[in-house]
Amino acid sequence: MTILGNPTFINMKLLALTTLLITTITTSSFAQQRARDLGIKFDGSPGQYNAITDVKGVLVGYKTIIIGDGALVTGKGPVRTGVTVIMPNGKSIDPLPAGWFSLNGDGEMTGTTVIDEYGLNYGPIGITNTNSVGVVRDAIGEWNMKNFSKGSLVDFSFGLPVAAETFDGILNDINGLHVKKEDVFEALNSAHGGKVEEGNVGGGTGMSLFNFKGGSGTSSRVIKIDTATYTIGVFVQGNFGGRKDLVISGVPVGKEWQGDMPTINRKPKDGSIIIIVATDAPLLPAQLKLVAKRASLGVARCGGIGRNGSGDIFLALSTVPPKDNAKGTLQTWTVLPKEQMDKVYQATVESVEESIINAMIAAKTMTGINGNTVYAIPHDKLMQVINSYSHKMQ
Repeated sequence: MTILGNPTFINMKLLALTTLLITTITTSSFAQQRARDLGIKFDGSPGQYNAITDVKGVLVGYKTIIIGDGALVTGKGPVRTGVTVIMPNGKSIDPLPAGWFSLNGDGEMTGTTVIDEYGLNYGPIGITNTNSVGVVRDAIGEWNMKNFSKGSLVDFSFGLPVAAETFDGILNDINGLHVKKEDVFEALNSAHGGKVEEGNVGGGTGMSLFNFKGGSGTSSRVIKIDTATYTIGVFVQGNFGGRKDLVISGVPVGKEWQGDMPTINRKPKDGSIIIIVATDAPLLPAQLKLVAKRASLGVARCGGIGRNGSGDIFLALSTVPPKDNAKGTLQTWTVLPKEQMDKVYQATVESVEESIINAMIAAKTMTGINGNTVYAIPHDKLMQVINSYSHKMQ
């Protein structure tokens, strides 16, 4: 059978296998279960993808870094970390209205002073681990320059990028500084719309939620105000909560749960949550700050209380920019009246709640440094707890 030695045949076979492999990887990357897949009920109407990317123009990119096993050797691993980028205005640095809020400030989000000053955010937003905020912030600025610099003597294309963090030192060699600028570039260049991966990906790779495995999660809501339809999308990097705190769809799951606690060689502490809210509703920076505040209520619905050691920092953006006249002497904003904001607030709270639970449902059990292991929440057991509690309450 000389056909097996035919280069054309071999190349065709390799091409077919490569196509199959790429298709398998692409399919499996989005084959994660989400909270609604299990039958968990939430209020509100989600968008097409039930993701922050349902807001037109918003892109999400990841770089996940998983290397090695065994005992911690600082600088070598094991590594369980990564970086996430949110591009609220596509691959551009054109400014968008923004406002931010800190529920508890034991954390970091760069670029917030300029947001307070101008009411605008310029370009991509990074989320990573605590010790990698600097490199992510700088890499975003360098990427901005490479893509948008006009070569003028006064060039502000680097910007004052937003980079935020949560702590992954339970599973990751956090002091090894494994996130590099090339990882940030990869996340930026690969950012996309549509379906968004959740759980152990990007900056959420090494994170925990309520002593279960946590990480990255997203959700969205579609609302109608008068004759206009708007979308509110949320992305979270969740790394907070004690087991007894956990509430899912109104059920005190954590208080009903037995077992599945992490096996780690140190006492766990409460972590943090970073939340990005995007909407195509026309809002002023002051209104967006009010939206960012309401993200706190979505955290509370899941049982979060904003403990002392938690960095709970939230950023809200509108994809409707102000318009300048030809001379740049007058700026016009189109905005919703404050009296019409309640539906935006409600959609934000609902989307934050579901994003947090989605992050936990999608996450997989992970073992990291020194054999530390954080377990994924078992789906069957979870639904048994929810259904049993609901039956008792009837």
